[in-house]
Amino acid sequence: MEFLGTTQTATYCGPKKPCGMSTLPTVASGPTVQECYQPYYLPGYRYLNSWRPSLFYKVANAQTCLDEGATCRSALRPPTILPAVRSALFCRYSPHDWDQSNRLQLRGAEASRLWAGRMTGDSMRLMQDKDQLTRQMQEGTCRNLGQRLSDIGFWKSELNYELERLLNENHSLDAIKRRLECAAEELRCPLQVALECLYQREKRIGIDLVHDNVEKNLIQEVDMIKCCQEQMRKLAQRIDIQMRDNRDAQHALERDLEDKNSAEFIDEKCLNLRNTSDCISFFHGVEKIDGTISVPETWAKFSNDNIRHSQNMRANSIRLREEAQNLFDVLADQLWRQFINTNLAFNARIAEETEVKNKLQTQLAKTLQEIFQTENTIMLLERSIMAKECPLKVAQTRLECRTRRPNVELCRDTAQFKLVNEVFTIDDTLQTLKLRLRETRDTLQLLVMTKCRLEHELAIKANTLCIDKEKCMAMRKTFPSTPCMGICP
Repeated sequence: MEFLGTTQTATYCGPKKPCGMSTLPTVASGPTVQECYQPYYLPGYRYLNSWRPSLFYKVANAQTCLDEGATCRSALRPPTILPAVRSALFCRYSPHDWDQSNRLQLRGAEASRLWAGRMTGDSMRLMQDKDQLTRQMQEGTCRNLGQRLSDIGFWKSELNYELERLLNENHSLDAIKRRLECAAEELRCPLQVALECLYQREKRIGIDLVHDNVEKNLIQEVDMIKCCQEQMRKLAQRIDIQMRDNRDAQHALERDLEDKNSAEFIDEKCLNLRNTSDCISFFHGVEKIDGTISVPETWAKFSNDNIRHSQNMRANSIRLREEAQNLFDVLADQLWRQFINTNLAFNARIAEETEVKNKLQTQLAKTLQEIFQTENTIMLLERSIMAKECPLKVAQTRLECRTRRPNVELCRDTAQFKLVNEVFTIDDTLQTLKLRLRETRDTLQLLVMTKCRLEHELAIKANTLCIDKEKCMAMRKTFPSTPCMGICP
């Protein structure tokens, strides 16, 4: 550390004595010197007792004038005395006094010179000690600044590393959020397909409008798709909240890193300052101002807390990303399984409908054949009835003719008996044939009605097959996959 100012210099001073001499000091006594120490102040300070060159004042006791008033008057006007005693009156000191005074002055000068020499030596040693102390303090300050720069560099690297990882995590989290939103939006296509299948199946007719497994699976598929969309939207909202927290942690790291850069620039500038630098100057009273707001422990703890907070935010983000990925996997598997189950139900239902339709067609063909045969039977019965009329006429004519036999010839002979029996037999046959004809015609009517019912059922089955096979399964040949979820059939 470099102290601003000049070297410390003490000031020795002593009070001045009266100019008169009352008594002469002895030869052995030296000059009376009083030493006082002037406190050190930086140059530029203005005090009443400011620095001045060191002076030694010798205190010498001399005989004062006995009559100061007479001396003043003698200086103004020479006394009126006789000329014979004038020289004796003006002779103040003896030669001995003069020699003693000179020796005293010499000894005082020698003592002052020796004292000045000792003061010079002491001052040189003091300046050397203070210069060495100043250099040591300046070197220590440089070392401390260098250590401080190392600490700042360490925390800068930690902050930069954590900030880079947090930015990467934010990017990954934003990508997974957009993927969730995209997947939830693209699930509208499978939902629309399932709803369209339900709508088309409402067009079934009659008995085929049944709540079968296909309809149950379609309803379950619609509910599942809506549930998946809701889960994805909720998770996207949680990710959005986490991204705001991540941005707060990012701003804290950036502010801390910016402060570290400013502090590093200032400390590096301070480290590069030398005694010969041009930009140094006096700043009076700056050492008395304490503008610090932290100590090294709290300073390091502040950056460490920012890093730990960022790490916690990254950990939460990683958990959310893993949860989103697991949700993608689970929902994709569920949707794919439900899609397969619905298609299997469709295929089973189509197979059942096709089988029933084929059976109906077979029955219709048989019915048509039976109708044809029944019509032939009716025609044969009618012919048979018509064929029995002539024999009946012959028998009845014979009987009528034999009723005209005279008298006793009206014999109930075998011929008569046979003719009567023949008439009854033929008449019974006709009644039987006519009854059978009516029954056959009723059967034909029943067959015709059966044929109509079969044709109606076939139309219903054809309509159902067209809905399930041509319309619904045509939309469900391939799963309307969402690239965001990675679902493929």
